[in-house]
Amino acid sequence: MQKKVFQLLVDNTSGVLSRIAGLFSRRGYNIDSITAGVTADPRFTRITIVTSGDDEILDQIEKQVAKLIDVRDIKELKPTESVYRELAMIKVKASASERQGVIAVADIFRAKIIDVSNESLIIELTGNQEKIEAFIKLLDGYEILELARTGIAGLGRGIENVTYL
Repeated sequence: MQKKVFQLLVDNTSGVLSRIAGLFSRRGYNIDSITAGVTADPRFTRITIVTSGDDEILDQIEKQVAKLIDVRDIKELKPTESVYRELAMIKVKASASERQGVIAVADIFRAKIIDVSNESLIIELTGNQEKIEAFIKLLDGYEILELARTGIAGLGRGIENVTYL
């Protein structure tokens, strides 16, 4: 099993995300992560999907998604040719005496403290998946109350693979 990141450029119409997710569901394919947002041109939405499977399954996914009527372009975002980022918000239980330790770990990772209460902190961290996993691992001595992650958003490096519609 391997993972692939696909970037789709689709028409910005209602139900497009549902139709793409439905294709995965009907075929029994797994979506590890999916993010979507409108592009600089409001007629189009960029969707980043992380999925896993063997080579044959991943090839089938790419071909079947490309056939969907709303899909204008699909490409694989290879790790060496792309930039991936993810946002995580982490609520950590921290008393006044524990707070400085959590803040020190956050500073090392260039994370931001975005909310403080008497009993907890909310930390915002942006980076690749490995950075976020490493940060969460370092919080092992603290109780994570809630965790929200956006999933990967990615773009290819340079201008060679830009899709113009």
